[in-house]
Amino acid sequence: MFIRVSLVSCITIILELFSFNFRLCNDFILLGFPDAPELQTTIFTVLLSLYVLMVLGNLTMILLINTDPHLHTPMYFFLTHLSCIDFCLSSATIPKALQTFLQGRSHISFWGCFAQMYVYLAMAFYLLTVMSYDRYVAICKPLHYGILLSNRACVHMAAAAWASGFIYALLHTANTFSLPLCRGNAVEQFFCEIPHILKLSCSHSYLREVGLLVLGFSSAIGCFVFIVVSYVQIFRAVLRIPTEQGRHKAFSTCLPHLAVLSLFVSTGSFAYLKPPSISSPSLDLVVSVLYSVVPPAVNPLIYSLRNQELKDAVRKLLTGCV
Repeated sequence: MFIRVSLVSCITIILELFSFNFRLCNDFILLGFPDAPELQTTIFTVLLSLYVLMVLGNLTMILLINTDPHLHTPMYFFLTHLSCIDFCLSSATIPKALQTFLQGRSHISFWGCFAQMYVYLAMAFYLLTVMSYDRYVAICKPLHYGILLSNRACVHMAAAAWASGFIYALLHTANTFSLPLCRGNAVEQFFCEIPHILKLSCSHSYLREVGLLVLGFSSAIGCFVFIVVSYVQIFRAVLRIPTEQGRHKAFSTCLPHLAVLSLFVSTGSFAYLKPPSISSPSLDLVVSVLYSVVPPAVNPLIYSLRNQELKDAVRKLLTGCV
């Protein structure tokens, strides 16, 4: 009974703070774009090209995997979810950025900003952790692959990855927008991001957000350690394969995942851990594009370049259309 009352009280307080912030600042101004017309044209072209590439690549990946029975395996099941995550991640930020360029405005509503931050945070790399486990079982425990990664187990792991991301995003987003935002409404970014929203707060309660960031960072470190340990075991198992062809085949199933993971971790780490002394609006814009736009666009290319099964599926699809 006490827990229920406390939960209701917390929800009531958060809703009151949300209502206060909404009355105080019912829209935000995104300042993450340069004023120079020549740069705006270049950025618009790059963003539009990357978004079109992302949409075509990820929707094609989802279509291929769901229509080709040969691709109904755990690895491609998780790859479908990765394509969905990439699509949602880019669609939460890029269309608004493109609209800003076309209309010459940089305004976004309070709830639009909330939705952008929530969707972006929910797309964490929990799924990449699950995908590393899939590769570990496939190479290190191939005889138990069908048991450990049955259809039911795959669904449960994918659901756990999505749920973890949603809970993580809800904690951060609700806490960030419950802080009093009384330092204007100008966001120095082309989408709503936690550090830039926190700059608008005049409350010392931002320490709560620091605590949540530490918790999230610890969770990320846990996932990263799990991935590293998995791949150490994978490399040890691959090096014990007697034939060069067998080692090459085993490595080829892991390299796309490693490439996607490296791109995600390197760009995200640089964006959040770079020293303030080297920070500038132009650099922040470039880095934001690198970690929020580029990975979703190139992930389908990374997985399909050296994947013969996907190439065969594309050939079948094109042959069927003809």
